[in-house]
Amino acid sequence: MTDLPKPPVAATRPYSFDRHGVRIEDPWAWLRDPGYPDVTDKDVLAYLEAENAYYEAVMAPLKPLADTLFQEMRGRIKEDDATVPQKDGAYLYWSDHETGGEYRRWWRRPVEGGADELILDEPKLAEGREYFRLGELSISPDDRLLAYAIDDNGSERFTVRVKDLSTGELLPDTISDVLSDLVWTADSKGFLYGVANAQWRTDNARWHRLGQPVSQDVELYHEDDEGYRVGVGETQSRKWLVISTGDHVTSEVRLLPADNPAAEPILVAARQPGREYDVEEHDGTLFIHTNDTHTNWRLVTASIERPGEWVERIAPSDHFYMTGVTTFADYFVVEGREDGLDQIEIHSYAGGLGKRIAFPEASYVAGLGDNPEYRMEKLRIGYNSMVTPGTVYDYDVATGALETLKVQIIPSGYDANRYATERLKIVARDGTQVPCSIVYPRDFPRDGSGKLYLYAYGAYGIAIPPGFSTSRMSFLDRGVAFAIAHIRGGDDLGQQWYHDGKLDKRTNTFNDFVDVARGLIEQGFTHQGGIAIAGGSAGGELMGAVINSDPELWGAVVADVPFVDVLNTMLDDSLPLTPGEWPEWGNPIEDKAAFELIRSYSPYDNVTAQAYPPLFISGGLNDPRVTYWEPAKWAAKLRATKTDDNLLLLKTNMGAGHGGKSGRWESLKETAEENAFVLWQLGVVEV
Repeated sequence: MTDLPKPPVAATRPYSFDRHGVRIEDPWAWLRDPGYPDVTDKDVLAYLEAENAYYEAVMAPLKPLADTLFQEMRGRIKEDDATVPQKDGAYLYWSDHETGGEYRRWWRRPVEGGADELILDEPKLAEGREYFRLGELSISPDDRLLAYAIDDNGSERFTVRVKDLSTGELLPDTISDVLSDLVWTADSKGFLYGVANAQWRTDNARWHRLGQPVSQDVELYHEDDEGYRVGVGETQSRKWLVISTGDHVTSEVRLLPADNPAAEPILVAARQPGREYDVEEHDGTLFIHTNDTHTNWRLVTASIERPGEWVERIAPSDHFYMTGVTTFADYFVVEGREDGLDQIEIHSYAGGLGKRIAFPEASYVAGLGDNPEYRMEKLRIGYNSMVTPGTVYDYDVATGALETLKVQIIPSGYDANRYATERLKIVARDGTQVPCSIVYPRDFPRDGSGKLYLYAYGAYGIAIPPGFSTSRMSFLDRGVAFAIAHIRGGDDLGQQWYHDGKLDKRTNTFNDFVDVARGLIEQGFTHQGGIAIAGGSAGGELMGAVINSDPELWGAVVADVPFVDVLNTMLDDSLPLTPGEWPEWGNPIEDKAAFELIRSYSPYDNVTAQAYPPLFISGGLNDPRVTYWEPAKWAAKLRATKTDDNLLLLKTNMGAGHGGKSGRWESLKETAEENAFVLWQLGVVEV
């Protein structure tokens, strides 16, 4: 491609500050509009719009390829797809898409028979909006009312409305700036929720009674620690309302009777630094899932009358990572991972060993699906793998039989035999074995000549499962392998795996990713410069770190809403997420060691005069998680500093937030554009 326009150049303006005896120069600090979240500064907007214009000009010749990729990916999606109906009380509930539709429609019909009833029409609600997202949908216990929450600009400040399902009319009740689940009280006359404060932190749990002014809502709990977030929920039995609060390392739970939210809350156990727990209930016994004695968690029980007196029910294991417990009427279910692979165990209240559900593949993703009722004779389970499309089962608890209810339909066709998948273990520089899941065409060369797309996240204890993707097939069918690096920082191999990639061990995450890439080269999957890499948010931080440390490895880089201005963000406790993030990254305001560590790897602070690979960077103007100026400042500094002529693109969604554009097709178009960039830069296609 020739005759490209010149990229924009962001002005520099002197700005510096001192911290811990260190002078920090930041000449692109002006890209943060002082009026944020309202961005009105003409210079800021002019720069973002210039970058967007440059992006459009560069990508214009790729439009035919992006259109082809979009049509391929769309052709693998059943346009009028529907979820499998599931019983909840007197009704069966499901959702679907209309052919061509961007958004879901939500339905129900009586179990005893009757007409289908459209209870929420997302396409209608989204009409005329540039952005639309349904954040929550909750049916009242008497089946008569529907509470739902929508975000129409990507800021994740949701507005709650209540619909009378018998008449179709909206009640006058309207609540703004909600950032929580919506949990009904047993009498169907009100619900619990939480409001985001000015710093976009949910520090409260409130009770709204229908017909009452929002100003009269009762604050059931307020959290004074600015690093903690409050959430609301309910036990599987729906007897108890749950108010939880915590940060990334500590939690605390209170219970309220669902039929009496005005009662004095029951504190299960006072917070202890580093201890996390969550709570279920069965016949007056609390089932408490906790990491109090082991990073792989254990299960304890206590009576509702003496909730702090814990008795061990299932001891922790060095090999089995217990991720969750759900109590049903006649049994309870333990979910977890063993050696990184999902397991589901059915346990009797009477005791004894649990019964594991067996799955056919060596590498897969499995977990409980939609199981809304307390008394479930069959469990809804979801399953997929890197070569197996999404499958929905009903598992008969009494007989152990798995009944296939639905297999993901791929209208354009799919033959699993064309692809192979492996789960590799690659030794990192400190001797740790890091898992890597890879899928590739069966005729993929293992002589080092191949191209490979490598993805990872590596933060917050979030595992990246080896699951199925229809959009990925556009790479596979062009001879490109796809791999997921299960690096430290996620909890793929247990909570210790997470701990070994955070705080003072954060650089393990970056090293693992680089070492997995080098391991894949050694095993003949690809070669230096033949690897495209991608990550978003904290995964974008990973992208920034590894292009600073090992730029020669990568043939193309996609960094979506990247968290790259780590030091400045963690030094600013006025930002929405910062205080709650200190347990993850460290507090550089008070801790000089944390300051120095973050400064040593923060991608923005470590841009140097060297050659960088081709870069595709995205941001969202309304993003409350990774603010728009992080990718903007990073792109500006890279343009001014790097020594190569490789492409650097910055695309800012001016009407969206952290998740990019809404709607399944608009979102897919963004994926197609990114994939076109990758295929072009890897030399798989010519433009």
